[in-house]
Amino acid sequence: MAFLGNRSVNLLNLHYGMHSLAVSGGGAFFAVYLLKAGVSLPLVFCAFSAIMVGRFCLRPIILIFGKAWGLRPVVILGTVVQAMQYPLLAQVHGMDGWLLALCIVSAAGDTLYWTTYHAYFAALGDPEHRGHQVSAREALVSAVSIVGPILGGWGITHLGPAAAFGGVALVQTLAALPLLASPEVPIARTAPGAIRASRMGFAICVTDGWVSAGYYIGWQLVLFLILKESFTAYGGALALAGIVGAMAGLVLGKLVDLGHGAKAATVAFAVFTAYTLARSATVTIPMALILNALGALAGSLYVPPMATAVYNLAKASPCPLRFHMVTEGAYDIGGGLGCLVAAGLIFVGVPLKVTLLTSIIGAAGTLYFLRRYYADEDQSALSASQSADLIS
Repeated sequence: MAFLGNRSVNLLNLHYGMHSLAVSGGGAFFAVYLLKAGVSLPLVFCAFSAIMVGRFCLRPIILIFGKAWGLRPVVILGTVVQAMQYPLLAQVHGMDGWLLALCIVSAAGDTLYWTTYHAYFAALGDPEHRGHQVSAREALVSAVSIVGPILGGWGITHLGPAAAFGGVALVQTLAALPLLASPEVPIARTAPGAIRASRMGFAICVTDGWVSAGYYIGWQLVLFLILKESFTAYGGALALAGIVGAMAGLVLGKLVDLGHGAKAATVAFAVFTAYTLARSATVTIPMALILNALGALAGSLYVPPMATAVYNLAKASPCPLRFHMVTEGAYDIGGGLGCLVAAGLIFVGVPLKVTLLTSIIGAAGTLYFLRRYYADEDQSALSASQSADLIS
């Protein structure tokens, strides 16, 4: 288990596990709570699109902070700012000023956190163990996702949204503690060729962002409505999915590290497509619960080959932070457009479940670019092996 020998990655994964506890106990309720608070379905998607537009516009400040402080302080700052969104979420009642404040703070927190977190993970991780390290992280996420949704659903129902989301904010803030023992990663003042090195990452992430609109946001809303808008039942459904994801977590990472990234991506796409088609036909509570649980398996298949490619591209680039500024911007473009398309389809009368199918388009694009990436990697490895044979 050499992939556990990197102390810095282990600390970062501990942080991410605590962060994911907050996400599963609070962030996973973001869309459904807005719906319950009186925001219409199209406007829920528009709110997410607005957050992504805000992230895209704010992202240049990351480079200013990164060059001045390094990566670690910005990740810590992003962790804390993200915590501020949860008390605001509890105050939303329809289209009001609290919703606007929520979108602004969420955009700021996500901008500060995700770009620098991904750059930090890319810089600290080991390319030869990347699949394992990503899968270990995702297995930990799935494990805490068993507890988080149950506590979140119970808390909103029995303690009220203010107390429940206040607790989530506390957990999110405490997630910064492991980062205090993590190493610093400085950012170069200039990095010639950084944008050019980000082209493949941009392509992968813009299609992945499109996937998120239907696969994550759309399905959360479908599931919540099928469960008769019960926060407790919704939290239980997410916990069941966490159990499945925890059991499946490490399988695909091993496959990627063994040099089968293209095969892993193809299997993931096939499962994803079949699963999304089934989701769009869901009509009963038992069917919804089963498909939601299987969704964790689909995620365990989908994330490792994609994240491994992006992180390794970032580490090989002149500057991981600049690389992830580009890829996170790409994700915002894809996700923002996907949300607007979903909102438009619902506005003209298309059923919410049908909008889930739009994610297949993005997944097909992701598969195409991942197969190109892994084919190039295999060719590079073959060339290096042949050169070594000639030298010897």
